[in-house]
Amino acid sequence: MKNKQFEDILIYFSKSLLGKENETEILWDLAKNCISKLDFVDCVIYLIDYDNNLLIQKAAYGPKNPKDQTLYNPVEISIGEGITGHVAQTGVAEIVNDTSIDPRYIKDDEMRLSEICVPITYENTIYGVIDCEHPDINFFNLHHLKMLSAIASICAIKIKSVRATKALLDEQDRLYKIKEEMLGLKLRALNSQMNPHFVFNALNAIQYFVASEKKRMAMEYLSTFSKLIRFYLNHIEHDTVVLADEIEMLHGYLKLQKLRYDGSFEYAINMESSPKSMNDAIIPSFIIQTLFENIIEKAMSNIEKNHFFNVTFTISESEVALKVLHQCPGTKSNMANQPEYREGILKWQDHVRLLNAVKDYHITNDVSITDNNGQYEGIISIKLPNLNL
Repeated sequence: MKNKQFEDILIYFSKSLLGKENETEILWDLAKNCISKLDFVDCVIYLIDYDNNLLIQKAAYGPKNPKDQTLYNPVEISIGEGITGHVAQTGVAEIVNDTSIDPRYIKDDEMRLSEICVPITYENTIYGVIDCEHPDINFFNLHHLKMLSAIASICAIKIKSVRATKALLDEQDRLYKIKEEMLGLKLRALNSQMNPHFVFNALNAIQYFVASEKKRMAMEYLSTFSKLIRFYLNHIEHDTVVLADEIEMLHGYLKLQKLRYDGSFEYAINMESSPKSMNDAIIPSFIIQTLFENIIEKAMSNIEKNHFFNVTFTISESEVALKVLHQCPGTKSNMANQPEYREGILKWQDHVRLLNAVKDYHITNDVSITDNNGQYEGIISIKLPNLNL
């Protein structure tokens, strides 16, 4: 084949790839419209499956391609196995003049005596292999090797471009889904924290204080309630929150719930770190509020009173550990009764699982419950990432 004819083939192949964004189309175009013009009688194109360490036949010209874009009896070859597998492993092209004396030769559909194998490679990445065979000994030469190497380089560049584009589109799709899931999660969390029973009870409490002329308590309750509402609404757009702000709102929330449930529980919030650490720490938003919404609603479903919640925050450079010790008279079975409306509250563990899935936060949690002679004791431990790194 003359150089001018070969140049024409390369130009045609390069142009034909411009509109193709699918690897299958690229490889079949290579086989049918490029290899076919080189006067070869047989060619198979492989791609590497690195996950399974295999070469997989994807396109062919000759006996392996009886019609259309079909392969006759497609085979898979382990990387390193046979001449093709060896080239895929080393990335070095080979010409075998007599396959009958090469122990690596693997017969596919029929025995052929000459083989040329060229890697499809670009920037130290091997994408696949072009493997051609011929029934005659000493058929392939250095000119064939030069032609196939040039074709393989063009093919590799196009495959790299297609995969990069696909990876970009996949990442954009992933980020869009994460954004959608996070928005749904926040709305569910907001709906949980703003459930009608909590809001209506808060408003009824304010009305009661006003009617009873307890103006100071009414103002204090209204101030705390409005701060909570503003906090929830302001943070609906944010994925993170300063720990100090979250703890301040937790104080307000527990204070309102304590009034709502007529002093059925007491609580204490402890810090095992400096105030500066608390102001510097940043954690995922909505987890602590969702957790305590679940804890309080479940605890208050119990007929027993005198609940006590001991809350401890421990801050380090990499994480914020939260431990909630819940103690009350009664048994574990008494804690099972839950009013129907509480079923709609977003479960904090579901919240954690979703955040781990979409944000890869690696939040861990542990729950233990004991029943010691009529004294219920539950411990919830959560480790949150300190995102202020």
